[in-house]
Amino acid sequence: LHDALPILFRSLSFSAANVVSFLMYFGMFGSIFLLSQFFQVAQGYGPFDAGLRTLPWTGMPAIVAPLAGAFVGRLGARPIVVAGMVLMAVGLAWLVAIMSATTPYTSLVPAFVVSGTGMGLFFAPIANAVLSSVSRDEEGKASGATNTIRELGGVFGVAVLASIFVAHGSYASPASYVDGLRPAVTLGTIIVAIGALVALALPGRVAATPAAAEERGVAFEVEQVDEV
Repeated sequence: LHDALPILFRSLSFSAANVVSFLMYFGMFGSIFLLSQFFQVAQGYGPFDAGLRTLPWTGMPAIVAPLAGAFVGRLGARPIVVAGMVLMAVGLAWLVAIMSATTPYTSLVPAFVVSGTGMGLFFAPIANAVLSSVSRDEEGKASGATNTIRELGGVFGVAVLASIFVAHGSYASPASYVDGLRPAVTLGTIIVAIGALVALALPGRVAATPAAAEERGVAFEVEQVDEV
């Protein structure tokens, strides 16, 4: 694997897909780490009730990802991933704009749906972009490298965004929590938006048929959706 990685990253598609994955997990999952605590810390709900309120967000990938996978072979990864990244950035920016300790839940739901839809559009196409950029015998190495990169993106995202949160707010009160949440999620929004620009380097079409594209990406897609 150590010897194969430099060869894999010579592919523009493979490199671009992994940079996009890193930026998506950095910005989105770093933001989710903080946003998932909002209902408990800022609005006083218990863990179960807080989890139920995030379902419009976390449930959307389960609905959208299979639909996105069905269109990868026809449209290619680039337009779908770009659309997904843009929707995620819009959803995060929307949350930053309306977030306060007293924001009604009904005002948050549309932003959750937009972000969740963007995540659903991301998983299958990015998996296909990675696997279609390498030969069949390199798919295991490519998948392993991509899994590692996206995990690193999530780790760095949580660490960096949490540091920004601590610099501007705290868990002392609902208002203080939101004070830290806004700048942290703002950075997450910017990172995801940069990822949308990088995604323009992905291939517009892949050689595989829609059925083959779905077959090659399905295991990778399911793994990522389960992670959400």
